[in-house]
Amino acid sequence: MQNSHSKEKIERNTIEYYYGIPFEGSTSQGRPLRRLTNITCPYTGIKMIPGKALKGFEKHLENCENAQDIVNLLGGFSDNLQKTEKSIFAIFKEFASMNPKDNLKNCLEMLYNTCLKKLKLEEFMVLDDVDMISRKLSTETALKLRAKTTKCREIIIANKEGHTFKRKTFLESLEEIEPKHNERDIFESIKDRSLFLPTSGSSKNAFIVKYSTRSQEEMARRLFLASTATIEHVIPASKGGSNHIGNFLLASANGNRYRENLPLQKYINRFPDIPKHCQMYMDDIINAIHNGELVGNEDYPYMIKQTLMKESGGRLMVSLSKYKYTEEEAIKIAQDYLENKKNSYKKSNK
Repeated sequence: MQNSHSKEKIERNTIEYYYGIPFEGSTSQGRPLRRLTNITCPYTGIKMIPGKALKGFEKHLENCENAQDIVNLLGGFSDNLQKTEKSIFAIFKEFASMNPKDNLKNCLEMLYNTCLKKLKLEEFMVLDDVDMISRKLSTETALKLRAKTTKCREIIIANKEGHTFKRKTFLESLEEIEPKHNERDIFESIKDRSLFLPTSGSSKNAFIVKYSTRSQEEMARRLFLASTATIEHVIPASKGGSNHIGNFLLASANGNRYRENLPLQKYINRFPDIPKHCQMYMDDIINAIHNGELVGNEDYPYMIKQTLMKESGGRLMVSLSKYKYTEEEAIKIAQDYLENKKNSYKKSNK
């Protein structure tokens, strides 16, 4: 029998296997946020699935035998699914209504050829835009870039097994090009546009192509995990961001993953609704505190507001008008809680 520690490790590894992102940050600072429920993702706007729901989901998933079982299980989380994942679930639901005892793998296999063609067109559209922007570069730099986009097109058209086009590989290859000093802004715009290359989280066609060879259990897990709440560093750890709750957002795995290491300003350019979603997130956090949750972290709204404003260059200015505590009151409540906790610990260890 597994103990609670090993179960937690499985849960953490499951999320990191799919997304390569922290389960709750490198310190215990993320745990108070992880315990919250009914919180809006500040990046995608969906109500996130609490991380603690993963264990129950995995347990039920083990007992799913066919398409209808998977659809019934996911149906309980359909309102939480991300946009692309929700469109895939709709396809699964329709397939299961006609083939309840079948396997969802057969569903995606039937769609594969059509979706592959559409995916290629999506990829070409972005590469075409990259080539268009490259006209502003010097001939020398533009040729280096065209060599890479041409190679990508050849890989996409050939579609050879084991030699498929990988978005990440192309993005990394752009780092090999050193633009001239007066071309850096242009080259940054090329990198920004390249981020729009389709992924399984942004494109229904990319999802179907990628997961057509996977098991239906893996497909279901992927749809679920995309909306699972994770800890996000507002200021990335790679850029000196601290492992402190004042630098943490509770964000969906998809929103966390697809920010990559983008500065928040650029992420907002890519997804203009982020300011609106961040306000929804903050309102949910305030409601949680008013309901007696996040005890000892009553100053969190003020800390995260400042961090968001700093990292976004002033573009994220969330309102705390619904919060019943002033900053001074919130800080004092949090400090008093910490002091009482320390005193209790000292007494218990005498």
